Amino acid sequence: MFNFERLEVWQKSINYAGTVYAFTQGFPRSELFGLTNQIRRAANSVSSNIAEGSARPRADYAKFVGYAAGSLYETVTQATIARNEGFLTTEDYQKLYALAEEISRMLSGLRGSLGG
Repeated sequence: MFNFERLEVWQKSINYAGTVYAFTQGFPRSELFGLTNQIRRAANSVSSNIAEGSARPRADYAKFVGYAAGSLYETVTQATIARNEGFLTTEDYQKLYALAEEISRMLSGLRGSLGG
């Protein structure tokens, strides 16, 4: 097992990406290469940046945790657009938002522990 796999924030980020995939299954086919692809890529990027950063020196790791937070915030923006367009229910949007808030707090804590 890699060290990053032990991090609760990485585990939650993996689950978050799975939730994003599940919720975007019902997006219109016309959005497959637009919003669907964009929100999925951003959701995947959260855990990927945590993993990649863990293989780097502390200062760089902190930067990658910052990139992970940026990707998380992208998903919130894209979820807001999806909700406004009627692709996401208010309930699904609120669930994604609450998960993103939790992960954001965890990323902030991780970044702080790295001195970033």
